Amino acid sequence: MMNLCPEDKINPPGKIGLALGSGSARGWAHMGVIKALTEAGVRVDYIAGTSIGAVVGAVCASGKIGALEDVVLQLDWRQIVSFLDVVFPKSGLIDGKKIADFVRAHVPPKNIEDLTLPFCAISTDLETGGEVVIRNGDVIEAVRASISIPGIFTPVKRNGMILVDGGLVDPVPVRVVREMGADFVIAVDLNHDIICKKGAGKTPASSLENISPDSGVDIGPTKKGWIKNTLNRRVMSIDFPALAQLKQWMAKDPMPNIFEVLVSSINIMETQITASRLTADPPDLLIQPKLGHLKFLEFHRAEEAISEGYREMKSQIDRLIDKKSRSEV
Repeated sequence: MMNLCPEDKINPPGKIGLALGSGSARGWAHMGVIKALTEAGVRVDYIAGTSIGAVVGAVCASGKIGALEDVVLQLDWRQIVSFLDVVFPKSGLIDGKKIADFVRAHVPPKNIEDLTLPFCAISTDLETGGEVVIRNGDVIEAVRASISIPGIFTPVKRNGMILVDGGLVDPVPVRVVREMGADFVIAVDLNHDIICKKGAGKTPASSLENISPDSGVDIGPTKKGWIKNTLNRRVMSIDFPALAQLKQWMAKDPMPNIFEVLVSSINIMETQITASRLTADPPDLLIQPKLGHLKFLEFHRAEEAISEGYREMKSQIDRLIDKKSRSEV
């Protein structure tokens, strides 16, 4: 890919803010966007992130984004499964501690106010439905609250509130970045093309009955849904009498199981909310990587996501430079 010459650097007016949106495994595209901006000499002054955008945003604000990219490019399906610390489903299927530990390994400062760049994580107050912008305090707690997808991850208690995924109210936090002080906002929307593509590639559980994480079978991108089915099996393995009927339904009913229903519902909701919020709070530059084919837990496809984020941001930069050059003729 072409690198920009110093004289080609774009200079948006004033302070630049980056609004990193929700999108589960598609969120690795944020690293590609940041890489393209860095190569173009664009300095980011503020970062706000929702859900996976909060994960990448916190690492970027700590100055360790390069190290994170090196790690996620090495992720495979076995490692993804190891992050799924399934618990008794009282308020969520996954505890999230292992994911928090993963983020902690890449964000040295303990508190948000100690990060290199100003950063905010977006969450939702489960009781009031209000948006919660976390601007200070423990950065890992803030990220953990922002990624707590209802029904899947257990919520986070903070300052008397029960916090869940910020994507419920603000999937791409443009307004928050402006309130931080940004004059020019670059927003990354990962939800624009997911609805029509999410139903494809379902893997029947019956075809996976004899496959285990220790089987040595190479489960690549062509075995779509394997990680999801592993999660389903872990839920099925919980030994609790009240779940007996649920287990029977999950094993025999041709209808989508609870995990598929939750994910699909959240996809639909976040797509609608994203479109509405971007209309009400339009960014100065909107980046929409084409990643609707990536599934919720396909974090092992990082190279694909990063490349698409880079490509889309790079094409926008090239258009900006071309527009600037023509205006100066």
